[in-house]
Amino acid sequence: MKYTCYCLTRNHAPLERCEAEVPTPKGDEVLVRMTAAGVCHSDIHIWEGEYDIGGGKKMNLRDRGIKLPLTMGHEIAGEVVAVGPDVKDTAIGKSVVVYPWIGCGKCPTCLRDEENYCLNTRSMGVFQEGGYAQYVLVPRSKYCVDMGGLDPAQTAPLACSGVTTYSAIKKFGPAIKDEAVVIMGAGGLGHMAIAMLKAMDAKGAIVVDIDPAKRTAALEAGALQAIDGTAPDAAQQILNATGGGARMVLDLVGAPATVNLGLAVATKGTDIVIVGLFGGEVTVPIPYLPLRPIGLRGSYVGNLKELRELVALALAGKLKPVKVTRRPLDEANDALMSLKDGKVVGRVVLVP
Repeated sequence: MKYTCYCLTRNHAPLERCEAEVPTPKGDEVLVRMTAAGVCHSDIHIWEGEYDIGGGKKMNLRDRGIKLPLTMGHEIAGEVVAVGPDVKDTAIGKSVVVYPWIGCGKCPTCLRDEENYCLNTRSMGVFQEGGYAQYVLVPRSKYCVDMGGLDPAQTAPLACSGVTTYSAIKKFGPAIKDEAVVIMGAGGLGHMAIAMLKAMDAKGAIVVDIDPAKRTAALEAGALQAIDGTAPDAAQQILNATGGGARMVLDLVGAPATVNLGLAVATKGTDIVIVGLFGGEVTVPIPYLPLRPIGLRGSYVGNLKELRELVALALAGKLKPVKVTRRPLDEANDALMSLKDGKVVGRVVLVP
């Protein structure tokens, strides 16, 4: 029996419709029939085949071990349709969201359940076949998180945009209860971050974006304020909105303009957490870091425990759904291009 998948065979080229044999799970493997697969900005970087690291330099993703052809898609929800003989913690018929950030499973990092930091990563949809397909083979049953009766299209993005923003926000600690988080970027991650802050009983978000439609959508989603990042007085607006300086900045863009704006509005003790991978480089005066003092760090997705916590929040009704646009699987390439062109508000999700 064959199934359909949409593969990246050449960078900067349309995805191709391909067919493959439906695998039979072995050992602790699980076969999942895809019911929803999110399309993420990370997929665009894979499609392009490189990251901009500033100074006219590019990081070629082949050097990171990403090989083509590849079925992308790391935000996967589906129904368990077959299990290997060693599977004990899921069953045929279960609705699951798949944790895709898989490591080697053997190193100290993986043994601490921090597989997202493993140096020998095998992430689904990045280094092995992902969710732009009718079926997905999950390497271990523990990565299948029971999502109960949740909507697959609303739940699939939790595997990336959800767990990414959740893990990043947790790095701010209890300060989120008392002060607003300044969020750079009102795309899919931005909307997820607004919902996440509400679920975590935080004070709220001040969102910065250059797109007026996305600013309006952020306000409708519950942002405290939305500021045009290109406004001549954008920094002053943020200073006014935060009462003199941003204590927490969550940068979901990761561009020189957004990082520099975050630095410009930082006050004493500001934490700046960068998630976005737009690319480029910045120069930071070293005395800023100890004298102000500023914490400047990155955050890379999240761990399996955090995804389980997120699903629990959603099942409890605390995590409200973000805006999702559903598109059929055979429109995978068009959906990816729409995201690339900035035409998506919220998240776009492929469905069978």
